[in-house]
Amino acid sequence: MKLSYVRYLGEYPMGRRRAFLLSMAVLASLITSYEAAIAPVVPLLLTDLKMSLTTYGLIAAAASIVGAFAGIIAGRLTDKIGRVRLLIPAMLLTSLLCFAMTLVTTPGELLTVRIVLSFVDGIAAASTAPLVRDFSPRMGRATAFGFWTWGPVGANFLSAAIAGATLGVLGSWHSQFVIMGVVSFVISIVIALNIAELSPELKATILQTELKAVGKVTDTAPPKASALLRSRCIWAHVIGIATWLVIYITLLVYGQTMLVAVFKVSAAEASQIMTAFWILDLVVLIVAGRLSDRWQLRRPFSAIGTVLGIGVLGVLIWETANPQSVSSLGLMVTGSLLGGSLALAYAPWMANFSENAEDIDPRLQGTAWGLFAFVTKAIAVLVLLGAPLVVAASSWTTWLWVSLVCLAAFGIAILFFEGPWRRRQLVGTPAEEIVLAAD
Repeated sequence: MKLSYVRYLGEYPMGRRRAFLLSMAVLASLITSYEAAIAPVVPLLLTDLKMSLTTYGLIAAAASIVGAFAGIIAGRLTDKIGRVRLLIPAMLLTSLLCFAMTLVTTPGELLTVRIVLSFVDGIAAASTAPLVRDFSPRMGRATAFGFWTWGPVGANFLSAAIAGATLGVLGSWHSQFVIMGVVSFVISIVIALNIAELSPELKATILQTELKAVGKVTDTAPPKASALLRSRCIWAHVIGIATWLVIYITLLVYGQTMLVAVFKVSAAEASQIMTAFWILDLVVLIVAGRLSDRWQLRRPFSAIGTVLGIGVLGVLIWETANPQSVSSLGLMVTGSLLGGSLALAYAPWMANFSENAEDIDPRLQGTAWGLFAFVTKAIAVLVLLGAPLVVAASSWTTWLWVSLVCLAAFGIAILFFEGPWRRRQLVGTPAEEIVLAAD
């Protein structure tokens, strides 16, 4: 028998088997995000490579543009040739590219390595969200995507925590990429040995629970991506999440840099402060996901989280305008509350987006999430280029005001999503009996 890392399932996995495969997809999300993490060492890179923040922003923006196109192309390919076929080779190659980062000595070399790494990692990352959808019926989808979000969020927590614990001892930024390469390569092998994916027939099925199918595509014609692009709801999701991502990506790529510049803390202390942001974010992702699944409501959670996020972001804006009045503990509290607010909105949004796209054609999940990957990278380019320019012309406080306006725009976009606002609106839907049974 020919050995292959691609294993297709002819029957939908149940119970522990499904949970295990879902955990592999979540772990893949963590590793693909961790492999691209760089924020904790940016302050050190700026000094060692003699770069300005604007130069770094241009380098990161160029890499993000490449990653954006890699994501949207890979998303479409995952629907055509499979998720795992793309995921495993890309993960392994990206882990090796982490070691290449240790050889960088000039901004030009950094640009080259980050572009190649972003392209390969973009392919891997675009494969993970469709896998999570495949192994999560609607009854548990927000929780599943909450765990999936442990990938990009957990990677930031992991990289910040490792940097906070080791930079003071190891000193050099090179050490972080050696750690990253070793961890990523080993876990990539583990995933390759255990991951599988659904057959094309099963991917075309909409499941409310493990045992209850509520829809299946019977059309033999190939799915068309244009079906998604004609939907007003999908465009509301895309534009809405683009605005929401401004504050998230700002904290992702410039969190430590902003703290060092505004509050005059060390790089290690900045990573410790950012760790507090990610801790509550990780917890709330799962709590919000479970409640959203229990009540089968998505939009209310996104709306409440957005309102809270706007309030906490307003506090952070005040703190950056008055840095002398804020302690590291105060920053940790503000950061953790902001992380929790954003998480409250995010996991239910992911389930909402997946379900709205699934209602159009369940065979286009890879394409939908490829579009999401493209938007994520595109907004990263905007932040990477825009933030340094605004900061140079004004301050970090001004940029946070821009982020607050964008977060408010996401709140408006929620009005155009599909899905109930109240539990009474579930009457007559496949979710009704599940919600009633949970009472």
